Amino acid sequence: MTLVRRSLLKGAAAACALSGVPSFALAQTSLSTSARRFEPQAGQWRTFEVTTRVDLADAKGASRVWLPVPSINSDWQRSLESSFQSNGTSRMVSDGTDGARMLYTEFAAGVAPFVEVTSRVQTQNRFVDIAQPTAHTFTREDAETLRYYTRATHLLPTDGIVRTTALKATQGTKTDAQKARAIYDWVVANAWREPKTRGCGEGDIKTMLETGNLGGKCADINALFVGLCRSVGVPARDVYGLRLVPSVFGYKELSGNPASLKGAQHCRAEVYLQAHGWVAMDPADVAKVMRLETPEWIKRTDNAVVQPVYNRLFGGWEGNWMGWNTAHDVALPGSQEDRLGFLMYPVAETVDGRADSYAPDTFKYQITAREIKA
Repeated sequence: MTLVRRSLLKGAAAACALSGVPSFALAQTSLSTSARRFEPQAGQWRTFEVTTRVDLADAKGASRVWLPVPSINSDWQRSLESSFQSNGTSRMVSDGTDGARMLYTEFAAGVAPFVEVTSRVQTQNRFVDIAQPTAHTFTREDAETLRYYTRATHLLPTDGIVRTTALKATQGTKTDAQKARAIYDWVVANAWREPKTRGCGEGDIKTMLETGNLGGKCADINALFVGLCRSVGVPARDVYGLRLVPSVFGYKELSGNPASLKGAQHCRAEVYLQAHGWVAMDPADVAKVMRLETPEWIKRTDNAVVQPVYNRLFGGWEGNWMGWNTAHDVALPGSQEDRLGFLMYPVAETVDGRADSYAPDTFKYQITAREIKA
């Protein structure tokens, strides 16, 4: 199976991968692992306070910092109030396009900059069984909004190799739900978690497909899912966020450590289905469980550890995670650098340029969470 994954667009492996036959369906010795449970279901709301602090001890000259704050209000998240403190000039701003909110702080030369923002957010589990007739209510999106979520972005082209791949993966499907299922299965079968990828990855899906290297992390794997969906007319979007606390289902790789959330950033995905509205998806977390949940890299989805998350992350996710925003190609107000592919990490700029957001110990930022019990 590893050879199939790593030679995606070459020879017989490509014929298998692109035909819609999942590579995990190939025969393989089963792993002796006890069955697990993963059954998030909408219900009780949970309340969290999330605090992000940045210190630029070595800043030279004037500097700027942007901190994402929760910007999503939906049937699975309520973004509430935020408060902040700093020794600079701070104000809440937006990207002006997708509604991604952030705290923007400017610092004069000669200070040791610090800024801290605390946001309160409520989350809950979500799950929709797409195989069943809908019994839930949802808000229908207008046609213009749905067109917006089929557009191409800088890192998510919808033509060329992206569309060709999606057409092969969805061959024989008719409905939007069937297309979403086929693409989800295709991504799980052909992409894999690559622990050496920095941060959450970059999400450059054209390069991934052209090179045949579909290894990466959440911003790569879920971007691949979103781009493939968009290219065949199924509205989809990335949701950029943060794991907050441990999973109640015991999956260590689907958990956050609230005392230190550096590296807990996680991107998820949604697709819009006419019969169900916006539906949760997360093939990247399936890949993460396959690669990291046990000492051995699990290669098939019917494994007792993988199957529960494989089944449930098509249509749902657990509410121990919050979303910052759904923005692509983000222009930071006041920035002197290029647009960001996405805003999921603290960002800083000094006279030396933009700091490395994927190096929190060098950049000096920390994120913590606290659950507030009723």
